[in-house]
Amino acid sequence: SINRTNPARSLIISTFTLSIKKLINTTTSAALPQSTFFPPAEGVMLPTGSFSNRVAFITGGGTGLGRAMTSTLSQLGAQCVIASRKLDVLQQTAEEISSQTGNKVHAVECDVRDPQAVARCVERMETLTGLPDVIINNAAGNFVCPSERLSPNAWRSITDIVLNGTAFVTLELGKRLIQSRKGASFLAITTIYAESGSGFVVPSASAKAGVEALYKSLAAEWGRYGHRFNIIQPGPIRTKGAFSRLDPTGAFEKAMISRIPTGRLGKPAEIANLAAFVSSDYATWMSGAVIRLDGGEYVSMAGEFNELRRVTPDQWKMMEAMIRNTRGS
Repeated sequence: SINRTNPARSLIISTFTLSIKKLINTTTSAALPQSTFFPPAEGVMLPTGSFSNRVAFITGGGTGLGRAMTSTLSQLGAQCVIASRKLDVLQQTAEEISSQTGNKVHAVECDVRDPQAVARCVERMETLTGLPDVIINNAAGNFVCPSERLSPNAWRSITDIVLNGTAFVTLELGKRLIQSRKGASFLAITTIYAESGSGFVVPSASAKAGVEALYKSLAAEWGRYGHRFNIIQPGPIRTKGAFSRLDPTGAFEKAMISRIPTGRLGKPAEIANLAAFVSSDYATWMSGAVIRLDGGEYVSMAGEFNELRRVTPDQWKMMEAMIRNTRGS
């Protein structure tokens, strides 16, 4: 409700509400009609046992995309270790997935921003499972904010998790794997705007771009030790944690769908299947790759004339007549 004792506040709220309603009314909340041509296949893609006798370590594995990837790898036979700051969430996820797949999932508390905490986490994992065969750096943080409102702490809160956290985990595990002469697959989950940049999520865009540079660099340097490094750039996928910070009103989801050529958001299982393939023996010649999985959103936004898809057939007839009647250069 509008606070009528404060006219300025009332005007701001009214203007914001009208803007959101206008955006909602000019877009659609459901998947677009063409999405029927692109239904998601959410079953596990790889053969049963593809990760038997393998250990997978997933940061941010308790929720969202991390949970989906953990579930898929566990179904395929991996013994999984999931890590984040919230041990209670991790333990619940570990118990649920273990009961569904019959394979052990270990929960280990870890603050990836703290290199000493990362070292303790890795030591705990070595005790439980030995060093991993698969490492997925998925832990992330993000929120929307005008850059002129960012404080140093706000900047650090994202870059410490995304860039520093990925680096600390990767370097700690990499050094131990090299010393043990053990190969491994490293995978980072970034975003499509790590490549393009994006306003209003500048710390995230900067940190994710740094992660991509880190992984491409190590793909070149550490292949000699038996290590592969690859990157997945997901487009918009609805998860509770991400969307609550990036789309608190729900209006922007509708705008996202309208610009995705396949007409729908992605599903966590689609990322999980791709992550499993990239991390598997079926992809051993893949290293240094950046894979975009976004329903075509990136190329849709990048093309200068792509908004012409909104032109109707009758409007095209009028435009073509105008073009044909144009004289001169």
